[in-house]
Amino acid sequence: MEKEKTGSLKRSFYFLEYFLLVVIIVVYWVIMDKSGQLNPVIMPSPGKLLVRLQSMIVKGTLLNHAWVSLSRVLRGYFLAALFGIVLGILIGLSKHLERLTQLVIQILKPIPPIAWIPLVILWFGIGESGKIFLIFLGGFFTILVNVTDGIRQTDPKLIEVSRVMETPMLKQIFLLMIPGAAPNIFTGLRTGLSSCWMCVVAAELVSSTTGLGYLIMDARQYGNTDIVIIGMITIGIIGKIMDSLLKWIEKKLIRWQPDILQ
Repeated sequence: MEKEKTGSLKRSFYFLEYFLLVVIIVVYWVIMDKSGQLNPVIMPSPGKLLVRLQSMIVKGTLLNHAWVSLSRVLRGYFLAALFGIVLGILIGLSKHLERLTQLVIQILKPIPPIAWIPLVILWFGIGESGKIFLIFLGGFFTILVNVTDGIRQTDPKLIEVSRVMETPMLKQIFLLMIPGAAPNIFTGLRTGLSSCWMCVVAAELVSSTTGLGYLIMDARQYGNTDIVIIGMITIGIIGKIMDSLLKWIEKKLIRWQPDILQ
C-alpha cells in the first residue's frame, strides 16, 4: 500500500514537472498582457488567441489546413523513411557503395530544402509532387546517416561468431544487424520526422493555397500574428503526437536479444 502511494506521488510529480515550464510561460504571458507591456501587433493577448482559435476550429479552417499539411508530411516522410532505411542498410554493408555515394551525399546533405524551390518548380511544376519532394529531402538524409551508422556499429564479435557458424548473410542482416541498429534507426526516424515538419512551411511556399505553412505565410502578410502563432503551435502539437507514437513503437519493438546463435 505504501509503495502504491509513493508511486502515485512520483507520477503526479513527474506530470507536474512535465508541464511546469509551459504553465510558467503562459502565466508570464498573461501577466505581461495585463500589465500592458505587450504590443498587440507583435504579440497578441492569450484571450485574443483563444477567441481566434475557437473561431478557426468552429469554421473548420484550422482542421482543413492541418489535414492537408499532415497528408503531405506523411507522404514525404514515408518516402524518406523507405529510401533512407534501404539505402542506409546497403551503404552500411558495402564499403564499395559507401565510397561510390559518399561524395554526392556529403555535397547534397547540407543544402537546405528551401534552396531547392526554384528547381522543384522547374522539375515538378506547382503541383503536389514538388511539395512532397521538398518534404522528402528534409527527412531523407537524416534517416540515411543514422541508419548507416547503426549498421556499421553492429558488434564485430557477433558478426565474426555468426560467420564462423556459417550463418546465411540474409539471416545476419535481419536477425543481427537490423535489430542491433534499431536504436539508431528510430533516432533517424524521429529526427527525420521533425525535419519533415520543419520543411512543410518551405514546401507550401510553392504556389500553395492550403496547409499550415500557407496559413502562416498568408497571416504574416496581413499582420495576423495570432493566426501565425496558432499555425506554429498546431505544427508543434501534431509533431509531438507523431514523435510520441514513434517513441511508443520503439519501446515495443526494441526488446530483443541476439538469438542468432541459438
